[in-house]
Amino acid sequence: MDKEAKLYIVATPIGNLEDISARAIAVLREVDLVAAEDTRHSAKLMQHFAITTPLTSHHDFSSDTEIQRLLDELAAGKSIALISDAGTPLISDPGYPLVAKARALGIQVLPVPGPSAVIAALSVAGIACDSFRFEGFLPAKSSQRCKRLQQLAVESSTLVFYESPHRIAASLADMASVLTDSSSRRIFIARELTKKFESHFLGSVDESIAWVQADDNNSRGEFVLVLEGAQQAGDDEKVAELRRARAVARLLLQDLSTKRAVALAAEITGVRKNALYTLMLEDED
Repeated sequence: MDKEAKLYIVATPIGNLEDISARAIAVLREVDLVAAEDTRHSAKLMQHFAITTPLTSHHDFSSDTEIQRLLDELAAGKSIALISDAGTPLISDPGYPLVAKARALGIQVLPVPGPSAVIAALSVAGIACDSFRFEGFLPAKSSQRCKRLQQLAVESSTLVFYESPHRIAASLADMASVLTDSSSRRIFIARELTKKFESHFLGSVDESIAWVQADDNNSRGEFVLVLEGAQQAGDDEKVAELRRARAVARLLLQDLSTKRAVALAAEITGVRKNALYTLMLEDED
């Protein structure tokens, strides 16, 4: 390399432009090239801060050839800043293949931290965030979404999801149908974080459905969902009860479907059906 190349991963505002850091502005001005998810969208940010660095496109559908072009620029000693449309790149946004290949080539990859919708929502949710699991977007189809929610139903850590306006109502309805404790388990909904019409909801999963339906505006915009983790038994006796229920379900599987075997075993033993079903899914892995 003619000079030391650097690939900067630069966080940009998720709504309010004033949230950009001074360092982010400096880096975007100093690099040779800015690789943006949508150049038309990012051009507005660049113009707002009088940044004249050339823009190039880099998104989820960028080909290997296009990725290699950026790597060649880095190999020639140029510095590049990677940005997404909003927030921190690679967090449900493009960039992983580029970062992985740059590291494999020994190119420095440096973070320029800043806004993240996940962290912003967690910080104001009022739900425990000492342990959380970020799931990104749930599957688009209801059947696949319900299957994933079933697998997560007994997760004790707080769960964080992104959701789009055209699926928010359906996703909340699926949560309510899958979670046996939907009347008591809390969910925080952050809509349009840091933007002019930002709004929040905190209540039970069941109550969240009514909130979305109460006002058309509540189903518009971009959403972060923070779902409270499942309450855990935490004692040996209840763990043993669940294992005994699994043994019963395994016997019933000789003549019944998994769904029916789990339902009957849960009824016989008194354990939570969702917890037993999740345990049975582990047998199939």
